[in-house]
Amino acid sequence: MATMAALQSSFTSLSISSNSFLGQPFSPPLFPPLVKSTQSPGPIVAKLKRWERKKCKPNSLPVLHKMHVKLGDTVKVISGHDKGKIGEITEIIKHNSKVVVSEINLKTKHVKSRDENEPGQIIKIEAPIHSSNVMLYSKEQKVASRVGHKTLDNGKRVRYLVKTGEIIDSAENWKRAVKEKEKTTEAVAATS
Repeated sequence: MATMAALQSSFTSLSISSNSFLGQPFSPPLFPPLVKSTQSPGPIVAKLKRWERKKCKPNSLPVLHKMHVKLGDTVKVISGHDKGKIGEITEIIKHNSKVVVSEINLKTKHVKSRDENEPGQIIKIEAPIHSSNVMLYSKEQKVASRVGHKTLDNGKRVRYLVKTGEIIDSAENWKRAVKEKEKTTEAVAATS
């Protein structure tokens, strides 16, 4: 107690003017608050690393990257452990330029049982691949090629394979890919 009294007297002996800190009166706290806060600590939130965050525009919408492939395209994997395999694109993730190709880049997932009667299982899922690791593929000529863009006589802008000159974009392919995706989403919804 004697030390606290000496400390208080030393604070009172200090001469600090009222405009010493940018016009704000300065008064150091003499004692820590005796009342403890009744609030419980908030939930722990894992913060994303700088390289894991989605890049956003000033209006907070994610930046969507243009990609050389579309839904339903036949592609060949040109790098990674599935190099050389051919498949069809089933899903596109635009904010990080990744694609999901059917039966390629399969990962095992361990699923716990939800009910007592249902057993746990190990399933294979298709993981995304970066779009730079796939190249468009021609089924007729069995060759992978880069993609080019050209405008047809009727003014329609289409994609074509540079090596073969084969036009990729057609209304039938697009409608077929959209219908297949709708069927799979309906089947998943029906099983859930």
